[in-house]
Amino acid sequence: MPNLKDIKSRINSVQNTKKITKAMKMVAAAKVKKAETTVKAARPFSDELLHLFRKMLGTVGEYSTQGLKVERGLDNYPELIKPRAVKSEGLLVMTSNKGLAGAYNANVIKSALKRVKENSENGIKTVIYPVGQKAVSAFKHKAGDYELKKGYLSIANEPNATGANIIAEDIAEDFVNGKIDSIDIFTTHFNNMMSYNVVAWEVLPVKVEKASEKELDPLMLFEPSPHAILQKLVPMYITNSIYQALLEANASELASRMTAMSAASNNAEEMITTLTIDYNKARQSAITQELVEIVSGANGVKG
Repeated sequence: MPNLKDIKSRINSVQNTKKITKAMKMVAAAKVKKAETTVKAARPFSDELLHLFRKMLGTVGEYSTQGLKVERGLDNYPELIKPRAVKSEGLLVMTSNKGLAGAYNANVIKSALKRVKENSENGIKTVIYPVGQKAVSAFKHKAGDYELKKGYLSIANEPNATGANIIAEDIAEDFVNGKIDSIDIFTTHFNNMMSYNVVAWEVLPVKVEKASEKELDPLMLFEPSPHAILQKLVPMYITNSIYQALLEANASELASRMTAMSAASNNAEEMITTLTIDYNKARQSAITQELVEIVSGANGVKG
């Protein structure tokens, strides 16, 4: 017969767990609405920036750093848009710092590891740039043919343009110096509160189709020069791509956590119901046993 004390202890334990998961669900729900608004508001800017970038590329013609001040890799825009043979690929893998977000982190890491395997089979070196503690931990302990760079942890909690710019400067420096020949972002595209898709975005070299002649404005004037403007626009485009990926990842993570905690709370409620039924059955059985013993004892005294 089940021990009443043990069942009661389990019920209390599950009730405490339910309180925690319900609280985490409420926190995630409060945050995800703000994250959803932010990511959807940022998309039109990204689209317009891409449109402007295409027009600039179609207008400038030949790219050159002549007359331009180049102090960092991110300023060397001709090198950042120049395609090259890929012998080493960088992967910017975006995860969260915390778990309890369903399969969110596992899906992103699994997709990145698949690319690592493909690169290894094709003789391409892989360099991992992890964003979030989960990516750092996963690639530290998983076997694979890749080089692990420093992790970006604080930016995973609060996506912002400053953090995106820091990442952009680091990867652009490695790209210009020849340490990597291309880099992709492994992130998620936020669809709605219930779904997201793991995606890989090409960042470097910048691959943007030039605008056609019909799209170009013949009256456009550039000051001080098209090259100077393009030198500012390319870093802005790269940084914004990373920032948009961070926003998409953050919204997807919060939505996944809200869904996971909602499911955990429902499971806890079902478990409490089942344990309560078991407790009542055990209690009823114990009472019945006691009555049987009392009646048997009374009959024995009469006999």
